[in-house]
Amino acid sequence: MQRYILRRLLLTIPALLGVTILVSAMVRLLPGDAVALMLQEYNSYAQDAEDLRARLGLNKPFHVQYLDWIGGIARGDLGNSLRDQTPIRDELATRLPVTLELGLLGLLISLLIAIPLGVYSAVRQDTISDYLARSGAIAMLAIPGFWFGTLAITLPALWFKWTPPLRYTRLSEDPGKNLGQMILPAVILGIGLSGSLMRLTRAQMLEVLRQDYIRTSRAKGLNERATIFRHALRNAIIPIITLLGLQMAVLIGGAVVLESIFVLPGMGRYLLESLNSRDYPVVQAIVLIFASMIIMVNLVVDLMYAWLDPRIRYS
Repeated sequence: MQRYILRRLLLTIPALLGVTILVSAMVRLLPGDAVALMLQEYNSYAQDAEDLRARLGLNKPFHVQYLDWIGGIARGDLGNSLRDQTPIRDELATRLPVTLELGLLGLLISLLIAIPLGVYSAVRQDTISDYLARSGAIAMLAIPGFWFGTLAITLPALWFKWTPPLRYTRLSEDPGKNLGQMILPAVILGIGLSGSLMRLTRAQMLEVLRQDYIRTSRAKGLNERATIFRHALRNAIIPIITLLGLQMAVLIGGAVVLESIFVLPGMGRYLLESLNSRDYPVVQAIVLIFASMIIMVNLVVDLMYAWLDPRIRYS
């Protein structure tokens, strides 16, 4: 097990390097650059561009800029924002908890929706309840999160004269108010994730319920609830856990959009603001953190297989 974990951790190094090189190159291919946008904002003159570019280190070749940034990462320094010259690490320290809270709440809500509906749909196969649950799963997959989020803001404002609070309250300041602000975007995020989870849960449960050991447990008089949840669901859960790991990227993408719609000061909103201002170090740092989170979540998912199924061994 230790050798497997070490090998997987070593493989993350080239993966993260590849992601950061690709993102660093692509963000510089966007129209405009940080210096031009800063000069336009402050009504500066063109002759100031070269001085500003040299001061920010943007006059160096791309590979030199990238190696300097990697050297800072190796020392634990994420660099400074080009726009306001504040340390990126300090800014991310305040924004990361917001994104994590939204993601975890969305994931919890998606599981609370998908697992019970998937199990119920499989047990009631080809009934009206099954058809309704499957139709609901397709609707969850089809409805874009940004459209759902926009409706969740505009319709209550039109009908009930209510809008979500625009000033964010941190969990440490007022847990109740914070949860009231986070629950709506978390529900929208969870609904978007639950469609595919529900469909996979149903498919896996149908496959497991046809196995001989399920028929044997029923023939021996085991309680139906115990048969479903103790035997069938546990053996169907591994592909569902796999999908959860793969959906980490979808979760992060949804958080980026919803943080902007609901004005949440998380990393997703920070990423969009940095893209608009071509703040290259910030974009690279956020993508590095997101990529690391996705890789680590998938490693944890792989390690959970041995706990769920004792037949699985790692070497």
